[in-house]
Amino acid sequence: MLKGKTALITGASKGIGRAIALDMAKNGANIALNYIGEPNEAELVRRLILDENVHCAIYKCDISDFNASKKMVDDVLRDFSQVDVLVNNAGIARDNPILRISEKDYDDVMDVNLKGSFNMIKHLYPAFMKSRTGTIINIASVCGLRGWQWQASYAASKGGLISLTKTVAKELAGRGVTCNAIAPGLIETDMTAGLNGDNKSDFVASIPLSRAGQPSDVSKLAVFLASDWASYITGEVIKVDGGLCI
Repeated sequence: MLKGKTALITGASKGIGRAIALDMAKNGANIALNYIGEPNEAELVRRLILDENVHCAIYKCDISDFNASKKMVDDVLRDFSQVDVLVNNAGIARDNPILRISEKDYDDVMDVNLKGSFNMIKHLYPAFMKSRTGTIINIASVCGLRGWQWQASYAASKGGLISLTKTVAKELAGRGVTCNAIAPGLIETDMTAGLNGDNKSDFVASIPLSRAGQPSDVSKLAVFLASDWASYITGEVIKVDGGLCI
């Protein structure tokens, strides 16, 4: 479905980003893999991607840094010549009641989840305009649609990302570029592993499908949105939540 395309995926060394990178590679995409944490994790994903007979390069970069993210985009465009798909997946959470959340924690979450996605879109904007084609996929959250207690910073960042998605979709539509958001619910990743047993059981019980999702539930939708099959879909927010937000 993605043969010949190049996808730049942020936060792709683990979790949802890793699943998206692997599934896009299995569908023929070359992968520019961004990470910020453990280099061995990124290298492991790179090797798995290379097994799919596509090209892959890894880029360590804090996407919340405007200048550093600009350099990474320039490096990716130099190495791959073009970027057809941008997946803004990198994200962090600092859960606390508003009364206890620190200014730094709030700012850190906004800087990565929202500003980081803005940085990536801004730096790739000229390339997308020039090529008159492309796909942007923002990994949002159901928290950005309905809010969630103790997640003021995370919910605010994802709500902002959803609004950014719709704005970018309108701005770039005339250039043939689509921009959509995926809003996962409870997905089994390192980020959700911190939920204690009782809280997790209560959460799962509130999901109509009665189970947590897997990263592959999100990655398969991302592959579809990146493909030509989704070329007439833009500005949408698609929930992958087992019916949580029905």
